[in-house]
Amino acid sequence: REVISIHIGQAGVQVANACWELYCLEHAIQPDGLLYHEYRGSTDFNALFSITSTGKCVPRVVIVDLEPTVI
Repeated sequence: REVISIHIGQAGVQVANACWELYCLEHAIQPDGLLYHEYRGSTDFNALFSITSTGKCVPRVVIVDLEPTVI
């Protein structure tokens, strides 16, 4: 299964930042989208992330806010 996360408004953006930071930590994904090489745990992250041809993990998320400085 695949999950698409949708966050709307300032509170949604703030929650999205916290959630996706946690998801990356749980699945050993670095801020640049690459996996940590020393990670030996489960790499079952396909529900939350898409993998590009270059091996980067891209979150399945839509973040929307009318105030551009928040995002």
